[in-house]
Amino acid sequence: MKRRERALLEQAKLVLDFNWTGGYTKPGPRLYPHQWSWDSALISIGYSHYDQDRAERELLHLFDAQWRNGLLPQIVFNPSFGDYFPGPGFWHAQESPDAPPHHRTSGVVQPPAHATAVRLVYERARDRSRAHEFLERAYPHLVFWHDYLYRERDPEGEGLAYIRHPWESGMDNSPLWDAILQRLHLREDEIPSYRRVDVHTVSEQDRPTSAAYDRFAYLVRFFAERGYEEAEIREECPFLVQDVLFNSLLCRAEADLAELAPEIGEDPAPHRERARKTARAIDEKLWDEEHGTYLDYDLVSGRPIYVYCASNFLPLFAGVPDEERVRRMVNFLEHGGFGLSDHRIRPVPSYDVHGFGFSPTRYWRGPVWINIDWFLLRGLERYGYREHSARLSTTIRELCERSGFYEYFDPFTGQGHGSVLFSWSAALLVDVLLSAADEAPSPRRP
Repeated sequence: MKRRERALLEQAKLVLDFNWTGGYTKPGPRLYPHQWSWDSALISIGYSHYDQDRAERELLHLFDAQWRNGLLPQIVFNPSFGDYFPGPGFWHAQESPDAPPHHRTSGVVQPPAHATAVRLVYERARDRSRAHEFLERAYPHLVFWHDYLYRERDPEGEGLAYIRHPWESGMDNSPLWDAILQRLHLREDEIPSYRRVDVHTVSEQDRPTSAAYDRFAYLVRFFAERGYEEAEIREECPFLVQDVLFNSLLCRAEADLAELAPEIGEDPAPHRERARKTARAIDEKLWDEEHGTYLDYDLVSGRPIYVYCASNFLPLFAGVPDEERVRRMVNFLEHGGFGLSDHRIRPVPSYDVHGFGFSPTRYWRGPVWINIDWFLLRGLERYGYREHSARLSTTIRELCERSGFYEYFDPFTGQGHGSVLFSWSAALLVDVLLSAADEAPSPRRP
C-alpha cells in the first residue's frame, strides 16, 4: 500500500473512532447520533478488516433491539441524544406489542445487508473461537429477520418483499418516490405536528423539502395508529413498493446465510431456495427490457416505476442477471447518464444526470453515495468487469481524499455534502483499501 493510501486509511479509522459510542458507531457526529440499521451493517464491514470486537458488537447491539415479530428497526435510539426528529415519541412504536421493552426504536426497517455483513465479519475474524460464538448468536436473529420479511412483507409469496415508507429503502428522498408522494393529497389536519432539526445541521438546499417531510410524517402516524399491525397497514397503505435495492440485498443476504448455516450445523437448503426464488422474481417481474435494467414496482398502482436510479443496477451485487442482461446493464451505466465511461463526472451518481429533477447536491436526487458505488463495484467485480469496478474504487478513494468523509458528493465537482465525518464512507473506504491490499501480489524479495 502506498504512503498516501496508508494515511487515508488511518484517517478513515479516526472517523470511526470518533463516532464509536462504546456499543455502536454513530453514522454522523451531529446529524445522526443514534444507531441506524443498514449503516451498522456497512460500518461493520469496515471494522471486519481490523477490529473484530467492534464489528461484532456493532451488529449485536442492533440485534438486541429486534422486535418480537422479527422486525429489525431502522433506528435504535440512544437516550443520551434527545434532540432528534423523528424521535421515539413521534414513532409511538410501543403501541405495538412486538416492540422491544428495553430499547426505543423506530417502526420501520432498512435494507437487509446484515447477513452479508455477518458473513464478512465471520470470515475475516482472527479469533476463530470468538467468531464461532458470534455467529451462533447472530444467526438466529438473521433468520428471524428474514422470516419476518418473507412472512409479513411478501403476502402473495412472490419472493419479493415490499417497503412501506421511503425511509425503508435507505434512499429517503429519491425521485423513485415522487409520483407516490404526489398522490397523497393531505389535508392540514392529516399532517402531524413536528419540528425538523436536520436543516439546522446541514444546508437546507441539500435536504428533502417540507412537502416531502409532511408525507414522511403522515406515513409514520398512519403506522402508529394501526399499532404497527402489518396486515392492517397493508390494506390501506398508500406506499407499498417492491424495491430493487431492498430485494437485491435480501437475495444476496439469503445466499450468504446459506454459506453460514453449515458453520453452526444448520441446514443451508432453505436459504438457497429463498435466494433462488427472490432472484427469479427480480429477474421476471422487475426487469425492464426496453432500457436494460431493473425497475421498482408500485403495488398500489400495479405498475413499474419508470425512474432510473443507480439502485436499479444492484441485482449485479446479488448475481441475479445472466451475462446478456449484465452486458446491457453495463451499457446503460456507460451511456445512460451514470458516467461509467464519462470522465467529466464521478461515477456513479444516485440518479441519472439526464433525469427530470436531477440535483447534484440534494439528498438522493443525484449525488454520489459511496455505499451505492461500493455495491456496484462488488457486483461488477463479480461479473468480471474489472476496469469498471476499478474506476469506482478510484472514485471512492479520490472523493474521500480530496473532500473528506462526507455523507454524499457532488458528481461534477466532488465536493462533499450532508453530514461530515460520515461513518459508512469511512468504513467502506477501509474495505476498498484493505481488500485491494489483500488481493495485491506480494512484492518479490531481492
